[in-house]
Amino acid sequence: MPGAAGARRAPLDRRVRAIGLALALGGLMVVIDTTVTAVALAAIVSGLHASLPAAQWATAGYLLGLVAVIPLAGWLSGRFGARRVYLAALLVFTVFSAATGLAGDVTSLAVFRVMQGLGGGLLNPVGQAIGLRAAPREARGRLMSLLVLPLVIGPVLGPLLAGWLIDTASWRWIFLLNVPLGLLAALVCARVLPRDPATGPAGATSGTVLSRDPAPGPAGAEPGPVLSRAVRFRPGRFSALSRVRDRGADGRPDWGGLVLISGGAVTVVLGATLVDRPESAGFAAGLVLIVAGLGMLGGFAWRARRIAEPIVDLRLLRYRPVRAGAGVLICFGAAYFGSMAVLPLFVQGVRGDPASLVGVIGVPSAVAVGMVAQVATRLVDRYPARRIVLTGTAAGTLGGALLLAATVTDAGYPWIMAATVLVSAGSGATLMPTMTVALRDLDHAETPRGTTLLALIVQLSNALAGAVTAVTLSVLVTRALPGDGGGVPVMLALDEASRQALRPGLAAAVGAAYLLPVILLAGSWLITHRSLRPTPAMALLGPSAR
Repeated sequence: MPGAAGARRAPLDRRVRAIGLALALGGLMVVIDTTVTAVALAAIVSGLHASLPAAQWATAGYLLGLVAVIPLAGWLSGRFGARRVYLAALLVFTVFSAATGLAGDVTSLAVFRVMQGLGGGLLNPVGQAIGLRAAPREARGRLMSLLVLPLVIGPVLGPLLAGWLIDTASWRWIFLLNVPLGLLAALVCARVLPRDPATGPAGATSGTVLSRDPAPGPAGAEPGPVLSRAVRFRPGRFSALSRVRDRGADGRPDWGGLVLISGGAVTVVLGATLVDRPESAGFAAGLVLIVAGLGMLGGFAWRARRIAEPIVDLRLLRYRPVRAGAGVLICFGAAYFGSMAVLPLFVQGVRGDPASLVGVIGVPSAVAVGMVAQVATRLVDRYPARRIVLTGTAAGTLGGALLLAATVTDAGYPWIMAATVLVSAGSGATLMPTMTVALRDLDHAETPRGTTLLALIVQLSNALAGAVTAVTLSVLVTRALPGDGGGVPVMLALDEASRQALRPGLAAAVGAAYLLPVILLAGSWLITHRSLRPTPAMALLGPSAR
């Protein structure tokens, strides 16, 4: 397809580039806000005269709001228009950022963080849907490379900015700073984001199948094939996406399904925050909540197969790229994000070094993930995505294995930094490229449903992986300590002489927590190798679909 190849080599349309940069500005606030909270916990405890567990609800509350609203992203986009929903979410995030910065006690802080999460939870899935709709198929990798910019800037800028604001002003300014940024992002997005096309009630359209209908693109570029609602290659071949139905014709969401999936997601995340220490009183309650939440999610999965319009369309998983992409994102994302608490505990608990060193170690990794993600998402438009993701998952698995070996053997920081850079580079070549290939063939109506589905799956898997990692750390560290143990808090409180005496055992205990992430990383490579292949229908779309 020479025309398509030429379109792939053409520069990104100015309109699409402006949309991507505007969405990146909104996404940057969310990434920075996520990274600064951990740095500010000690200052919040001191400033509000609160306990550490109470102050940690500044993080947990935001996550609860996030997972509660994600299931609604697709329906809200169809009912009110993605542009309106995105702008409203920006304003909610901004208003409650101001409220959080002005909170007078830890209870109001937690409540405002939940409300802030309700806005932040919509920005990523709705923003990705807007961007993917605006770009032609052959340019969607380059569009996603703009949306990944917050992941480049946020993890580096966030902790540094938070430390400076806390030292020179107050912890409150890490939230108040979102107000001018949020207003600027809202003004830019209001001017740049495309208006939603006219649809029926709740975005009603008909069923979806693979075809060669054109996607909107820059002038002069050959339109790329997308999933559309016109042609079936083989009857029943894509049954999940080829049923003709009016989506949400009455404009009402599936309230029963919303209660099950949002309630289940919140319950799972809430339980995950309580199981960090098996010896604590809240551990049993946390396990009960996780089991109950998983039961609610299972009830939603059962319900979603039996109603015409589920609030989250699990039938998209019958389409191989979406299903394989979800599998890769679950395994790699859970390993990458779920294990982020291990290295800070190794640096502070095993080595006895200051928390600031964790930030120094993380700078090369943040640069690596940003640079690789920029290149890899652009290459998806030109080369088979499977090769790129295979490379990323292989690099991540190798880096995870090296990190496991380096921490267990108490190796020097240069080895640990090299391993973390390799893992981060692998994530840059895996996460956004996988999301791009999973979503780029969905049509206008299905795109927000696809971004909603993947966002929810990733958040839940990350929360569960983080809970498992926390329990594993607590159990292993308790066994490595003399007497009754006491877990991670006791390790962090050790004097220097005791720490040095126990250091080999503590290094082995903390480092062993990387074993599960390495297994998950290897699983992501296996899923990519076996399942992230072009379907027969995708082969008709040209080499860039593979």
